[in-house]
Amino acid sequence: MHRRIAKNALGGESTLEIGAGTLNHLRYEPNHTAYDIVEPAHYQFENSPSLSRVRNVYHDMAEVPPDTRYDRIISIATFEHICNLPEVVAHTGLLLKPGGQLRAAIPAEGGPLWKLGWMLTTGREFKRRYGLEYELIMRSEHVNTWNEVADVLNYFFQRVEFSFLGLSRALSFYQVYICRDPDRAKCLEYAQQLKS
Repeated sequence: MHRRIAKNALGGESTLEIGAGTLNHLRYEPNHTAYDIVEPAHYQFENSPSLSRVRNVYHDMAEVPPDTRYDRIISIATFEHICNLPEVVAHTGLLLKPGGQLRAAIPAEGGPLWKLGWMLTTGREFKRRYGLEYELIMRSEHVNTWNEVADVLNYFFQRVEFSFLGLSRALSFYQVYICRDPDRAKCLEYAQQLKS
């Protein structure tokens, strides 16, 4: 997933990463003029040696100044966790420069191949180690299926390309979305509705 998200990175661009976690994606990125992150769990990255490469840290998308513009907004294995996903995606459409891209990679949550994959790997290890069912955690952590994420992206962006690892979108392990040409009117209307 990381390589596919970083594929268009040339260096010198301004990038915002949503859900940066431990900053593990930065090793796939060339040096940027500006690399900002949105990550509410500061404990994940506060001791990372990569933190020196980050210009601004935001706890929430709403903290990003509305006049800031990015060449790229990226997210890796985050959109399936976000309860207010339409709000976040609407903000991305307003923060992109003309010609900019939103690049999002997600596990194919809701698909049988994804479920089989974690049941045979992480699920077994989790049960062995802790004696608990991993599926209960997955149900509370993954609040959006791949289909729901795709619907939100297609609503706010006029051009959405996708690729996947698997047999089809429904039978995949993960998916990558490249979104261009945000419908700024829809993004702005949604953002303004939230303020009223």
